[in-house]
Amino acid sequence: MEFDLFYELAVPDFAERHERQVFEETLEEIAFADGLGFGTAWLTEHHFMPQYGHSSAPDLFLAAAAQKTRRIRLGLGIVPLPYHHPLLVAERAATLDILSGGRLELGIGRGFSPKEYETFGIRTEDSRGLVDEGLEILIKAFAEPGPIGFAGRHFRFADIAVRPRPIQQPHPPLWMAAVSPESFELAARLGLGVLAGPFKPWFMVKEDIRHYRAAYARHHGDNPRCPPRVGMTLGIFCLDDGKEARAIARTNITWFYRELLRLTAPLLSRLQDGYEYYRRFGALAPLLKGGVNLPILERLGMVVAGDPEHCRKRLRTYAEAGVDHLLCAVGAGASPTDQNRQALTLLSEQVLPAFSACAS
Repeated sequence: MEFDLFYELAVPDFAERHERQVFEETLEEIAFADGLGFGTAWLTEHHFMPQYGHSSAPDLFLAAAAQKTRRIRLGLGIVPLPYHHPLLVAERAATLDILSGGRLELGIGRGFSPKEYETFGIRTEDSRGLVDEGLEILIKAFAEPGPIGFAGRHFRFADIAVRPRPIQQPHPPLWMAAVSPESFELAARLGLGVLAGPFKPWFMVKEDIRHYRAAYARHHGDNPRCPPRVGMTLGIFCLDDGKEARAIARTNITWFYRELLRLTAPLLSRLQDGYEYYRRFGALAPLLKGGVNLPILERLGMVVAGDPEHCRKRLRTYAEAGVDHLLCAVGAGASPTDQNRQALTLLSEQVLPAFSACAS
C-alpha cells in the first residue's frame, strides 16, 4: 500500500491561520514530504466553501508544488468535469505534466455541490453525460498527436489540435471519484483507478472495493495491462504520544468531518438504501443527524489517530482489503504545520516501512 497526502486547503477560523499562510505552509509541507517516501500529493477542487476548502484552482497550486519537488507525484483529485470543457482540462493537465516532469495523476468526477452546479449553470441531470463525453474527449486529446473531432450531445468540434501534449503517454494515470456502486462499476469497465471517500464509512467502501475488483476482472481479465487501483482518503494523525495525537484529532480532524458531512449529507441520504450493511446496522444514522465525534469516526473506519503501533495495526485493515493508495489527510487542514511535520516524519519512519513491497 502506498501512502499519499490529501489536501483541501482548509482555512478554519479557529485555527487562526490566514489564507496566504495556509497556501505557503502547505507548499512547504509537500516539499518536506517529497523526501519522506510519500507517493502523491493530492488536491481536490472545491468552490464557494469558506473555511472547509479554498482549493478552487488546484492545478495552479500543484504547478507551484512541481517547482519545489523532484520525486513526489502530483494528483488532481478530482477535476469535476461538468464544470469544465474537456479540451481546457486536457490543455491544463498536459501543462502540469510537463512542468512536473511527468508526475501528474489525474482524477475526474461529477462533483457533489448543488451550489456549484447552480452557480456554474449546470443541470445535475446532465452530469453523467458530461462526464462520459468529457472523459472520452480527454483520452482522445491526450493520445492523438493530430487534430481531433467529436460529435456528441454536449460537445461538438472538428479539426482541433490540442497543445501542449503530456509527457506521460498515452496519458497520465486516470482516476475516477467513485461514490455510488454504479460509479465503481463504471470505473472498472473503463479501466480507471477509483478514489473513494472520505465521507463514506469503511464498511461501505470495503464492499465497493470488492465489487470494483470483481468487475475489473470481469471486464479486463485476470491479468490486465493496467491493473485495478484503489485510493481511499482517511483522516490520520500519528505521534509518539498516542493520547496527544487523539486530542489533536478530536478537535481538528473532527471539525473536518463535521464540515464535510454537512456538505454531503444529502448525497449520503440518497445512497444509504443501496447498501445492505446500512439496513442491517443503521451505521449512517449518527452521521446524517450530525452527531459526529472522534469515537464514532473511528468506529466507522474514517479516522486513525494514535501512536505508531496503533496506526500500523489499524491501517493493515485497509491494505488487506485492497486499498493501494491511502490518501492521508494529516491533520485534515486544521493542525499547525509543525504538528503536521511531526506526524509526517513519524509516519515515514515508523509506519510506511511496514507496508512497503519488501516488508514481511
